[in-house]
Order: sequence, then C-alpha cells, then structure tokens
Amino acid sequence: MAHDPGKLGDLIVNVDDCHEVELGTGTTIRLLRYSEETGDWVLWVHMEPGATFAPHWHLGHGQYFVTKGELIYDVGSAPVGTYGYEPIGSRHSEARCDEVTEYLFMGHGAVAFTGEDGEIRFILNHEFLRDVARGTVVSNVANEGLEEAA
Repeated sequence: MAHDPGKLGDLIVNVDDCHEVELGTGTTIRLLRYSEETGDWVLWVHMEPGATFAPHWHLGHGQYFVTKGELIYDVGSAPVGTYGYEPIGSRHSEARCDEVTEYLFMGHGAVAFTGEDGEIRFILNHEFLRDVARGTVVSNVANEGLEEAA
C-alpha cells in the first residue's frame, strides 16, 4: 500500500516507503507527513554538494535534526548530530551544503521564498508540499534559476 502523508490518526512510516521528489537543484525531499488541520509538515531532506535554499522567511517555526553532512546558513553551521530551531519571523539569506547532507525537518506553518528584491516568489506550506509530492506542482527552492521561477 502506498504511503499517505496526509493520513489522519497514528502514523508509522519508513522514509524508504515515501516517494522522493525534486524540490530544487540538488535537493530532494520525501514528504513523511502533513496536516490539513494544523498546517504542520515533516520532510526527509537530501541535499547534494552545492545545493542551496534561496532566501526565505519563516512564517511559522521550524525544527530540524541533521543525520548526515552539514547544513550551512547565515546563522551558523549545523553538522551531523545537530538539532536546530528556527522561530517565527526568522529570515535566511541562504542555506547550503558542501557535502551530501540529510536531515529531518519539521515545519509548523508556512515559509515564504523571496526573490532578489525581497518579493515573494512562492509560499511553501503543507498544501504546496502535498502538491509537489503528487507531481502537480514543480518548484525550485534553490538560488539557481530565480529568473525562470519568478
């Protein structure tokens, strides 16, 4: 039976049972769970060396735990074994990795991805991730290709 990340009630899922989708240049995700009720979402993120996340603004808080590699961004570095918390209102100019990096990310609300002039390119939330996982939306959260995504 296929994994249903929007399932209500108890959920036990192996990351290998989740469909892997590209979220940006060098970044793939597996949507473990999302909630229509709370707006929460949980991702398994895999980033190849050189992968980036474009500037973004957390409209809800987020938490992560790095299991492989190192996530590097404007507030510091998060090597393997690091837990990170990003409060509502956090703004990041970029996040990247120089080596293969994997982490569990738990989002509690939306993240606004912005362009070079601060304009909102798109909102990443549980509905967006649901549609990306279903293949009905394609997006690039990386710094590369901003002119095509805008």
